[in-house]
Amino acid sequence: MVYEHEIPKGARLYFGVSARRKREIERVASEVLYRYGFEEIITPLFSYHQHLYVDNERELIRLNDEFNRKLTIRADSTVDVVRLITNRLGRSTEQRKWFYIQPIYRYPTKEYYQIGAEWLGSRDVGEVLKIVLEIFRELGIRPTLQLSNIRIPLLLDRNYSLPLEVLKRADVDLILKSEQRWIHRLLYLSDTTQIDDLFGVVPDDIERELVKLKEVVEAIEYDRLVIAPLYYAKMRYYQELFFRFFQGNETIAMGGEYVAQEMEACGFAIYTDTIIGRGGL
Repeated sequence: MVYEHEIPKGARLYFGVSARRKREIERVASEVLYRYGFEEIITPLFSYHQHLYVDNERELIRLNDEFNRKLTIRADSTVDVVRLITNRLGRSTEQRKWFYIQPIYRYPTKEYYQIGAEWLGSRDVGEVLKIVLEIFRELGIRPTLQLSNIRIPLLLDRNYSLPLEVLKRADVDLILKSEQRWIHRLLYLSDTTQIDDLFGVVPDDIERELVKLKEVVEAIEYDRLVIAPLYYAKMRYYQELFFRFFQGNETIAMGGEYVAQEMEACGFAIYTDTIIGRGGL
């Protein structure tokens, strides 16, 4: 029996104080993004292409159009923004900075409100992080930043016999069984001072990727930060620098460099629901 007042598990309901908080978070974020030259886009709720980019296709909510072609409800906004700008709107606009404030949906009834931004043609993760940090400053929150480089796990899998599945699971025991002793040091690396100690110790291809991490840290000057070089993000499009902000055990934002529609870009998503749930504002 379903009572009239019940809502599906995972669905969102905002009213009173929580609705006011949600609106204020969205206002602050949009004002910051406009200052940085972003314009707003609202993408369709339905998509033909989500299955190409969501790591776990079982999370997609599926249906069909009038010609019985497969559709999914929006489960990720990033790729749709890039796809629509490059393939549909490319001839009518030269704008390359876009933001969106809209929910995504995952099977069976999970609803997530996001504030996201995509900078097409840019790989400047440091500048993107500055935007996120400015939003958080204006909201009065100081979460911990985790900075990673997805290229490092990919190189370890391809060149140094450490399977990607082991890194996805963060299986410390198997990582420590690696014959490459410098990998053990990567496992325990947490700040930029330790990166300097690894120069000349790790192979050249790994060192180049560690340098990129150090450069971003120096660009943003944020003290609540940890380096996690072996972390692997479970999204298909992230390629190199990746970041996430968290409070406690909850992620409140993530982003980084990626490739979509054969275009390099960088961006982020802020999880509005998590901030509200933790009493943000």
